[in-house]
Amino acid sequence: MKKCILTLLAIMLISTNLFASEGDSRADSTENKKKDIVKKGFSIGPLPIVAFDADKGFQLGALLNLYDFGDGSQYPNMRQKLYFEASFFTKGSQLFVLSYDNKFLIPGVRWSSSLVLANEKAMDFYGFNGYMSYYDYERIAMGKDKKNTDPNAFIYSPMYRKNRLNLLFKSDFTGNIWKKKLFWEAGYQFNYIKVGYKDQQALNLDKINKNKAENKMYPATEPTLFDLYRKWGIIPEDEAWGGFNSILRLGLLFDTRDKESAPSKGIWAEGHVTIAPKWLGTSVPHYRYSLTFRHYVPIVKNDVLTFAYRLNYEGTFGNKTPYYAMPFITVMGAQYDRDGMGGYRTVRGLLRNRVQGLDMATYNVEFRWRFVSFKLWKQNIAFGLNVFSDGTMVTRKYDMSFKATPEQLGEDFTKVKAAYDAYMEGRPKSDRPHITFGGGLRFIMNQNFIVAFEYGMPVSRFCKDPVIKKQDGNGAFYINTGFLF
Repeated sequence: MKKCILTLLAIMLISTNLFASEGDSRADSTENKKKDIVKKGFSIGPLPIVAFDADKGFQLGALLNLYDFGDGSQYPNMRQKLYFEASFFTKGSQLFVLSYDNKFLIPGVRWSSSLVLANEKAMDFYGFNGYMSYYDYERIAMGKDKKNTDPNAFIYSPMYRKNRLNLLFKSDFTGNIWKKKLFWEAGYQFNYIKVGYKDQQALNLDKINKNKAENKMYPATEPTLFDLYRKWGIIPEDEAWGGFNSILRLGLLFDTRDKESAPSKGIWAEGHVTIAPKWLGTSVPHYRYSLTFRHYVPIVKNDVLTFAYRLNYEGTFGNKTPYYAMPFITVMGAQYDRDGMGGYRTVRGLLRNRVQGLDMATYNVEFRWRFVSFKLWKQNIAFGLNVFSDGTMVTRKYDMSFKATPEQLGEDFTKVKAAYDAYMEGRPKSDRPHITFGGGLRFIMNQNFIVAFEYGMPVSRFCKDPVIKKQDGNGAFYINTGFLF
């Protein structure tokens, strides 16, 4: 593991140096020790990907970053950036990303586009409304115990998994309203989601059970949580297997950050409205909104110590959103929409997609300490530590009432209804805060290329309350890129 990390960092330094523009210039000699090398022209770096996400496994692949710093007057911000990634995860997923961000092609307008294909062979699905959906952590632990020969001690994690193919295209535009601090945002997004394996199966059990001992195989007769939600009528059959989202998005942006990739002061606030009507090609019409406030407070200047926090609220107009659209967090601009809540990009240390509801509130708070900065091979290098706390909860519930009818289930109705009642027994009537804490290390190059090593742990792991005890998992370790926000 350590060898992989060290090799990756060495390749990053060498490749960026080999392809960096000869137009790099240095600050005035009297201040050179304090200021970064100002990057000019193009920097290109093809790099291998060696990363880790507790939710997806080891990530292996390659990426290409192409930065255009122009004459250096905007450094550390860029004029344009091209990013390509092709990677595979050891738990079976594939990810392909092509994104482009340009600030000059359209005069006065920033144009950002992304094309993403994510093929998830075992997508996390823990139900809706947070703690209102039970996570059987004891069965999970029993299934992982290789010495346990009990017939019921088979691997249980497939209970909370399903196949999902997600194809996403987005194109966003940002223009100035006032003093290059207040901006308008407008964009279009197309999203195709396909859920399940062939013949309306949640998973490819043959692949999941491959090379496992017979007593550890997940039985074909055992339903997944996704199967149960369909049978109970919580997930309507006409949207269970996915659909199309054709979306218009409008928003306002207020941005006073000193730099984009690694800010140390300023405010970054956004508000968005998402419109996905039937006439635009959406399978299940829905309308949502998103409010995000980020603040960066310098405690020790020159990027040494920064206090940063993010407040986010994802809401729904009306009472209807297709279940497969709920996990996504609205992101406009250079990034693309991420799954939430739980995982590296949302709430670190929480089970991925553990919290889903019509409305969700989230916070992230952290201290960022850049404990060393130096210049090596004409690159600006820094290492940083951070400590953080993240949290989220459902503030407006998705309807989890039992909707199946005797006509649909026939003689199985009583048995199915009893299973639903047992699942819901003792659960709270509303969600509670899901809180995590943790820390990490970052490698920072030229203020833009950032590799993060972080570990997060949920507070519920130590809680004695049976309603929330170990309901958020045991924690997670991540190797990834960038700051969370």
